[in-house]
Amino acid sequence: MANNRGRRRRFGAIRRLPSGRYQARYPGPDGVMRPAPVTFETTADADDWLAERQTEIRRGEWRDPEAGAVSFRAYADKWVDERELAPLTRDLYRYLLDKHLFTFAESDLDEITAPRVREWRAGRLRTTNAKTMTAKAYRLLKAIMETAVDDELITRNPCRIKGAGKEKAAERRIATVAQVDALAEAVGMRWRLMVYLGAYGPMRPEELAGLRRRDVDLDNLRVRVRLAEPERMNGRRVQGDTKSEAGTRTVILPAFLRRELRWHLESYAEAGPDGLIFVGEKGAPFRRSTFGRKWRKARDAVGMSEGFRFYDLRHTGHTLSTRSGATLKDTMVRAGQSSEKAALIYQHSDDERQEEVAAGLDATVRKARAAAREKEPDRRSGTNLARDN
Repeated sequence: MANNRGRRRRFGAIRRLPSGRYQARYPGPDGVMRPAPVTFETTADADDWLAERQTEIRRGEWRDPEAGAVSFRAYADKWVDERELAPLTRDLYRYLLDKHLFTFAESDLDEITAPRVREWRAGRLRTTNAKTMTAKAYRLLKAIMETAVDDELITRNPCRIKGAGKEKAAERRIATVAQVDALAEAVGMRWRLMVYLGAYGPMRPEELAGLRRRDVDLDNLRVRVRLAEPERMNGRRVQGDTKSEAGTRTVILPAFLRRELRWHLESYAEAGPDGLIFVGEKGAPFRRSTFGRKWRKARDAVGMSEGFRFYDLRHTGHTLSTRSGATLKDTMVRAGQSSEKAALIYQHSDDERQEEVAAGLDATVRKARAAAREKEPDRRSGTNLARDN
């Protein structure tokens, strides 16, 4: 048809509807005719809209209006499946999609707008105490939607809240030497070494779960951390790499742990070079839930706060190592951390320095124990594996 200036239209078509309004249609780059999502009051308005679509096509900026009509949950599931993720990370993403991002499950990608994202986050923060999980869920949502932008399914990422993906870490708690000893005693003989290695290793729970006899050099007080066996949400452990490349390391233990280590190997570790160092009462790899109950019971018996986690033993070890003279690089090597690489690239911490750190840690713990015995001379007598004498 001709436009209102009497010239024949070169792009698209406009027709008058029975209602008196005008409908505009245009051919996409694929040749398919597509109608405008709205009708127009005048042909001039319709003509302007068609001109904008023609410009988008010429500039290569045109996007199929139906491209975003993809279910968020279907796209998110595919997004997770296409990535090489550690088992625990995959479990976490599935959990976040099920428990925190379910609001968007039935929505199409192009229906998830910035206002909806803000409303969702505000609601989560207002009605739950899961601030950390909300931040994790926001980061996951933002990553998925950014891929949707790359796939040209949406034009812009709706996750634009500054700082929404940052987790405010709570202040790490530390224990005293006396509290570590008390926790080790209260948790039971089978698990006391785990407490000591968690504090003075300091090793992660999944690293402790993966330790084998062949990883332990009792004569030289060295433990080789080669792998990690994190526990999945289904209760099964999966063998994999350590958290980072720096996590694969040799830990030199302080001398006061020699008797603890020897006694545990003789009493509880599985036989053979591939035997697990830590197993449950029935001979199976220890479960997070089972050990968690024992840990909470021991923590209550010692009188420590509910907020003190097993993982906080690592922070205790960091603090005591620093007090014994270790540098930041020393503690990073000891704990298997890889952060601050750029700042620490010119620093070095070899086996000799690690032996010095272990010796300093040994002296610090011995001194604290001696001071505690002097304050409580009548506390109790008899053989105590936690003592040095």
